[in-house]
Amino acid sequence: MTARFQSVAPTVRLADQVADALVAEVRSGRLSEGDRLPTETALAAQFGVSRTVVREAVSRLKSLGLVDSRQGSGVYVRAAGIEPLRFEMPHVASREAVIQMVELRRALEAEVAALAAERRTKADLRSIREAIKALKAAVSDGGNGADEDVRFHTAIAEAARNPFLLGTLQYLRQFLHGATRVTRANEARRADFAAQVAREHALIVDAIDAGDPVRAREAAKSHMDNAIRRIEQADPAFWQQEGAQLARPLVEGWPARN
Repeated sequence: MTARFQSVAPTVRLADQVADALVAEVRSGRLSEGDRLPTETALAAQFGVSRTVVREAVSRLKSLGLVDSRQGSGVYVRAAGIEPLRFEMPHVASREAVIQMVELRRALEAEVAALAAERRTKADLRSIREAIKALKAAVSDGGNGADEDVRFHTAIAEAARNPFLLGTLQYLRQFLHGATRVTRANEARRADFAAQVAREHALIVDAIDAGDPVRAREAAKSHMDNAIRRIEQADPAFWQQEGAQLARPLVEGWPARN
């Protein structure tokens, strides 16, 4: 293989960045069927990461069916385009449960944002901006920002000044937070997803700051609509790995369909 990879930045999980770069090489044809991947040591040096990160990235390629290990020989590329585009039933349940919870969030968050735009105080705006700042810092430090994302939406809910809405959100906290952890983990795997989320958050904050409930409601609704689309675009490997694990509390409470 002649490709020379660049070191990666810790804005998204390192293993996912390495895996995405290798997948791109395979799907572009620059790495062909039968080509041998460089050793873990060589890849770690090229990407500027640890061998553990490389090992995790290669494991993801194996789960996608793009490479095979040959004992005593190395890791070799299989035919491109054979990614198994299917979900086993537990993974279908995981994805469906998350989507349904985001649908619930959409109904709540849209109205919460509208009320926050009408009722926010200067102190509320400071809290919302501080939450956004903490979220950006968490992502910059290499995290997925799930806890900080929850805090951002909680700050908006507090600005709505409706104890019943706030109580409902707190009652559903376990499930809402579980769905947020899944969506953030998925979004952290792709830089374009992460950028979309940041823009959507900015639109919500701008509308609340401007005191525009109509625009705030629409911005919050669009944010949830887009979160569902990003979940629908998650690759099967995500559900075979951290997605299903993070969604387990939701799946356990997910009613079977008739």
